[in-house]
Amino acid sequence: MISLNHTGVGHTIFHFLGIPGLEDQHMWISIPFFISYVIALLGNSLLICLILMKRSLREPMYLFLCMLAGVDVVLSMCTVPQALAIFWFHAGEISLDRCITQFFIIHCTFISESGILLVMAFDRYIAICYPLRCTTILTRALIGKIGVTIFLRNYCMIFPIIFLLKRLTFCQNNIIPHTYCEHIGLAKYACNDIRVNIWYGLFVIMSSVVLDVLLIFVSYVLILHAVFHMPSRDARHKALNTCGSHVCIIVLFYGPAIFTTLTQQFGHHIPPHIHILLANVCILVPPMLKPIIYGFKTKQIQEQVAHIFFPKQK
Repeated sequence: MISLNHTGVGHTIFHFLGIPGLEDQHMWISIPFFISYVIALLGNSLLICLILMKRSLREPMYLFLCMLAGVDVVLSMCTVPQALAIFWFHAGEISLDRCITQFFIIHCTFISESGILLVMAFDRYIAICYPLRCTTILTRALIGKIGVTIFLRNYCMIFPIIFLLKRLTFCQNNIIPHTYCEHIGLAKYACNDIRVNIWYGLFVIMSSVVLDVLLIFVSYVLILHAVFHMPSRDARHKALNTCGSHVCIIVLFYGPAIFTTLTQQFGHHIPPHIHILLANVCILVPPMLKPIIYGFKTKQIQEQVAHIFFPKQK
């Protein structure tokens, strides 16, 4: 299916290949995809329900965790069902508008998670350095405003890319060797000059994710400075324990993304299916492991989960 505009003939329908070069293994590859998807949905949904239903979990840290779980649910639902449809039913067809919509949601959720992790680092700083003022500084009204600000930041940064993509004419190819839509991954099939797309995409990454990473690093430098000036060893140990889960989530979120970016930039000898698998790891693994990490590392969540599944045990 093609459409005619002022710059020539362009594709409006695209076809996903899934994992290129491993098409005959798609049924086996779909198994970890499906298991990860189910665990991510159940784990994050359970976290959201616990935090919203239990008054003891209405502290700032858990409210931010609830936001993080909600974003993970959206990310999983936006990407994994389509990948499974490709693996199981060879249903890889997608319209340009649907592709742009999917890209918009994926990029918004990624920047949202980065912003929430930054705010959680600030929350840990307040909890350790000003423990008696934590609830008065991070009120529910302020937490709500922070959530709205994170959403507006994502929307304002990603929305212009829609117009940058809509101006392009996709006449080179309509076969996408992937399981979901990406900004540059789609733009590279255009006949137009895409330098504006590349530079604006770089600006978005630098002014959101890279800036968030730097501010998180500064927050933890201040946290460690405060912790190592505590007089009691037990107090230092307890303070560091409160940051353990958050540090694990930071590594889990940024680690695969940074590694995937480096392999795409410098791993030109790496087979294409490895690049696609690594990109899917960034989508699959963090949403699956985050509720597990917080379940193991956070005593309050452990107690609430135990109360639900073993109500007669104290």
